[in-house]
Amino acid sequence: MVPGILSWGTLVFSVLLSYWLPLYASIFIIAFDLYWFLKTLYLSFHLRHNWKRLKYNMALNWRRMLENLKHDHIYHMIVLPYYKEGREIIKKSLQAIVEADGNKKKMIVVLAVEERAGPEALAIARSVFAEYGKEFGHFLITVHPDGLSGEIAGKGSNISFASEEARKKILDANKIAYKNVIVSAFDIDTIVYRQYFNCLTWHFLTHPRPYNVSFQPVPLYNNNIWQSPAFSRVVAYSGTFWQMIQQERPERLATFSSHAISFKTLYEVGYWQRNIVSEDSRIYWNCFMAKAGDYDVVPLSYPISMDANLAPSFFVTLKNIYKQQRRWTWGVENVPYILYGFVKNKKIPLRKKLRLAFIQLEGFWSLATNPILIFLLGWLPVMIGGKVFNSTILSYNLPIITRDIMTITMLGLVFSVIITKSFLPKPPSPKYKIRNFFMILQWALIPISVTIFGAIPGLDSQTRLLLGRYMGFWVTPKHR
Repeated sequence: MVPGILSWGTLVFSVLLSYWLPLYASIFIIAFDLYWFLKTLYLSFHLRHNWKRLKYNMALNWRRMLENLKHDHIYHMIVLPYYKEGREIIKKSLQAIVEADGNKKKMIVVLAVEERAGPEALAIARSVFAEYGKEFGHFLITVHPDGLSGEIAGKGSNISFASEEARKKILDANKIAYKNVIVSAFDIDTIVYRQYFNCLTWHFLTHPRPYNVSFQPVPLYNNNIWQSPAFSRVVAYSGTFWQMIQQERPERLATFSSHAISFKTLYEVGYWQRNIVSEDSRIYWNCFMAKAGDYDVVPLSYPISMDANLAPSFFVTLKNIYKQQRRWTWGVENVPYILYGFVKNKKIPLRKKLRLAFIQLEGFWSLATNPILIFLLGWLPVMIGGKVFNSTILSYNLPIITRDIMTITMLGLVFSVIITKSFLPKPPSPKYKIRNFFMILQWALIPISVTIFGAIPGLDSQTRLLLGRYMGFWVTPKHR
């Protein structure tokens, strides 16, 4: 209940303060805007640094770097959970793996089909196997049964079932040591860049504690970015930028979406949790608790590509963006798990517990409240502060001051435009070149985007957790 109480308490307090003590509310709002301006500078510094690191890593010859390391014993297991996505989406993901650098005979592809998707999904999986099965050392199709006890339908239960099947049918059958297998848990639309597996292998082999870390690439949502509407593009790039910023602050980084982990560690903790929605971040906290706090996330600063949200119509796209953001912000369900784990686990240093508890609570609080405080509450003291306050000079200047601070803050979006342009793939046809202009203008939507597709779904998630109205897993439809 704590995250929702903190967020709603902040918003309600801001309204009441604006009504009862508009002078103090105005001072608070101006101070908060200045704080946000400084925070934006701070985050922009990290974004710029990771952008440079990302470009540097993409230019490196990771194969040559591996030549000085013994790496022939390493296997890569790629788990692809599949529901009802189209055959072409699976093919593009597999084709990217085929074209990626690395020994394909040391690759294990697991196509994890959901039984509830019906016989058509299994037929598509088999046709893809017929086309790509011989490209890899091992290719396994698993069918996750519907309605297993103790599970919810979702990615976590599916890839956990698939990984256990792969262990029995491939690793044990071929006497492959668990410690030599790196598992990449992808979404079905994940497209790897050419050097991904070499980069991942190098980081695994050179890390002093490879079984006490997960590995996180940078998600770029640009598979279909040219076809996606402006709101979808802004939300997609905002998600990418946030992950880039977090990669420069690894003490705050948890696994997200497509990530990698040693199979040895994965097996020891019982795979991904099967009865929650946010399995991608929870697996990090599962490992963190199991290792008594001796567990980290290694930022790869190397990209993988996925789909931006896109549906057959504009309004369905907006609806899907909201539902996807609500599912992502449902990661707030980790907060009670973390806090309870900190109380229960006496081996984790107290200072580390306090720091991480604050980071998690402040992160979800900021997500749900800051955009609303910045863009909506700046006018409150003027609107409800009463005649006495409205006769003051501060009342007249408050909207002007907040507007000017936010305008200066928005100038930082120029750098976002530069990064966006550097990540754009080539347009699929000449008719899309006109969208280059709109790729710049789209950033004017940020105030609306971070509120409607950031704060509100975040507040929605926290309210559901607060009231015990728990969410199930919603599969984002893929459309190209």
